[in-house]
Amino acid sequence: MKFGMHVSIAGSIDRAVDNATNLKCTAFQMFTRNPREQAVKGLVSEEVKRFRAKLASSEIDKHAVCVHMPYFPNLSSTHEDIYKKSIDILTEEMHRCGVLGVPYLVIHLGNHMGTGEEFGTRNLVHACNSTIESVKNDVVILLENSAGTKNSIGSKFEDIRKILDQIEPRRRVGVCLDTCHAFAAGYELRTKKDVQGVIDEFDKVVGLKELKIVHLNDCRGDLNSRMDAHEHIGMGHIGEQGFTAILSNEVLKSIPFIMETPIDNRKDDNGNLKKCQELRNVH
Repeated sequence: MKFGMHVSIAGSIDRAVDNATNLKCTAFQMFTRNPREQAVKGLVSEEVKRFRAKLASSEIDKHAVCVHMPYFPNLSSTHEDIYKKSIDILTEEMHRCGVLGVPYLVIHLGNHMGTGEEFGTRNLVHACNSTIESVKNDVVILLENSAGTKNSIGSKFEDIRKILDQIEPRRRVGVCLDTCHAFAAGYELRTKKDVQGVIDEFDKVVGLKELKIVHLNDCRGDLNSRMDAHEHIGMGHIGEQGFTAILSNEVLKSIPFIMETPIDNRKDDNGNLKKCQELRNVH
C-alpha cells in the first residue's frame, strides 16, 4: 500500500520530495505555487531538475504523486473575470505538472454560485476540455468529489459520472476520491460492509478504473453534514473502525492514499501516518 501526505514546497519545489522521503511516504501531493496567491512565479529550471532527479532516485512511484490546484480558482463560476482567471490557472498548472513530470492534477469542481448545477457543470466541462485541448502533454485531470456544501458541484457519484462523460479525450481525466467529502455528502464509511457498499456503488456508477488517488481524511462533521472539515485519522466521525475498514479493503489496496489532515497540538503528519500503519495492521 502507498501512503503519503500533502507536503510543503517551501524554499524550493524539490523540497517536496525531501519532505515526503523524510516522512517515509510512498506517495505525496503538493502545490506548485503559493495556493492562496494569484501571482505565480515561473518554475526555476535548476529546481525542476533537482525535483525530477530526487523523485527518480527515491522509492516513490511517480504515479503515486499528484499536484493540487490552488484554492481560489472556481471552474464553475458564473463571473466572467473569475472564470477566465480560473481557466488560465488550470492551464498553467497543467503545464507545470508536465514540466515536473507529475502525472496527475487534482481539481476542486467549483461552485455554481446559485445559478444551478447544470450551468456550473457546463462551465466546468468547458474549462477542462479547453485546457486539455491547449495543453499537449499527458497530465491527467483528477476530479475531486465535493462535500456537498452550498452550490458546490460533484458531491454525488452520478455528478462525477456526468462530468466524465463530457470530457475528451477520456485518457486525460480521472477521479480523486476524498473520504471526508464522501462521508459529509452522505456515503457511509464506518463499517466494513458500508465501505464495500460505497466502493461497489462507485464502481457501478463511475468505474473503479477511473480512481487514481484517494484523499484519506477523517471528517469533523457527521454523516451527510455537508461539512468540508478535515480531521485527524480516527479522531472524526468516520473513526478508527471506519479507517480500519477502508485500509483493509482489497479493492483500495492498489490506490495511493494521500492525507490532507491538520497539523496542530493533537497530532502532526507523522502521527497520522503512524495511525494509518496501526489501523492497517488491525484484523
